[in-house]
Amino acid sequence: MKKVLVITYYWPPGTGAGVFRWLKFCKYLRGHGWEPVIYTPENPESPGHDPTLEEELPEGIQVIRHPIWEPYRFYKLLTGQKKEEKIQSGFLSENRKPAITDKISTWIRGNLFIPDARRFWINPSVSFLTRWLAKHPVDAMVTTGPPHSLHLIGLNLKEKTGIPWLADFRDPWTQIDYHDKLMLSGWADRRHQRLETTVLSRADAVTTVSRHCALGLETIGRRKVEVISNGFDSDDFPDLPEFNYERFRITHLGSMNADRNPEMLWRVLQILVKEDPFFRDYLHIRLTGKTDITVRKSLEDAGLMPYTTFTPPLPHRKALAHAADSAILLLPLNNTPNVMGITTGKLFEYMGLRRPVLCIGPPEGDAAKIIYETRSGVTVDFHDAEQCRAILVEWAARFREKELSPVDQTTGQYDRRALTKTLAALLDSMTGSQPRTERNTE
Repeated sequence: MKKVLVITYYWPPGTGAGVFRWLKFCKYLRGHGWEPVIYTPENPESPGHDPTLEEELPEGIQVIRHPIWEPYRFYKLLTGQKKEEKIQSGFLSENRKPAITDKISTWIRGNLFIPDARRFWINPSVSFLTRWLAKHPVDAMVTTGPPHSLHLIGLNLKEKTGIPWLADFRDPWTQIDYHDKLMLSGWADRRHQRLETTVLSRADAVTTVSRHCALGLETIGRRKVEVISNGFDSDDFPDLPEFNYERFRITHLGSMNADRNPEMLWRVLQILVKEDPFFRDYLHIRLTGKTDITVRKSLEDAGLMPYTTFTPPLPHRKALAHAADSAILLLPLNNTPNVMGITTGKLFEYMGLRRPVLCIGPPEGDAAKIIYETRSGVTVDFHDAEQCRAILVEWAARFREKELSPVDQTTGQYDRRALTKTLAALLDSMTGSQPRTERNTE
């Protein structure tokens, strides 16, 4: 087999949305003639811990772990956080409103740690991998970001070794939803833009997760960007329980920060609870994962706290099983300028659960298009309370008749096996080789 070096910050036993894309690719790449070798930090600041994820990898895959120094100890001292507390992405705060120290740390992060706080891993990684690659040749390498510091590792290695390089953007760089919250000086913003443009121009291939994200990167880099979406692994859904119609349960999996807070939905449910005995008797809102303090405040203001359960993050398989008894799976998108291209990973895992998806976001966005073409649910605009109410009332009526059954979906194109085949073909084209015949690696 050919070998591909995958440089990733997020890797098991760490958790978080950044883990699954390349964990699943590496699970199935052998079936297409590629042997992945993983390079990842030995001591990352991971949002969680789930050792069961390591069971996903085929036997014998090499994982190289190299120490990283990150400035988060000083950040925690500055903001009053305990040493064991986890740093939250997307400006999520579970317990308190942002203070002046948070603003100071944000300014430091945006203006001094460019492109991000993992920049101190760039030079040590380039030095280590240059020596390692001299003894252990590979046919291609991949960097996946964010953190986008990893693309700078790829950029330097490309210049030193000439190895074909794929830069994978799981999220945008300067067009990411929180870029305008980094309090950037003009100099820092221009630095981000120059680095992003350099990465886009020097990589042999660039991939991202949605069409609108690709269009944004193509505008910046003036080059073709391939779309390989996120997906779901059918192995994660072997025995889904039959839906029992005990509660009209609306479940959200994963973090819900302030930008994802679906205030319109909470207001609609507030009215329905007051007007409709069914919602008073059967409604259950379940938020599984980290929830921003602003979301809790909105639920409290809407009088929905008695109907709401907050569940801490669960191991991946357990979280999916936990959500299988949901009447509705809630997908609120970030109400930010880049929302058109957001196709969060949970959308595809919701497909595997085969329950109706209620997406709160632009009906013309990439997520809405996927939901429509796969017949996975409905997308309601951020401010369309009338349509949201109509959908909830319709689904509640079907629930009462016990006809809110698993949807008739067409999701095969988003299975991780099919997506890995597309990735392998791109790696083959980068290295001038013919696609391999798919092999059984189980």
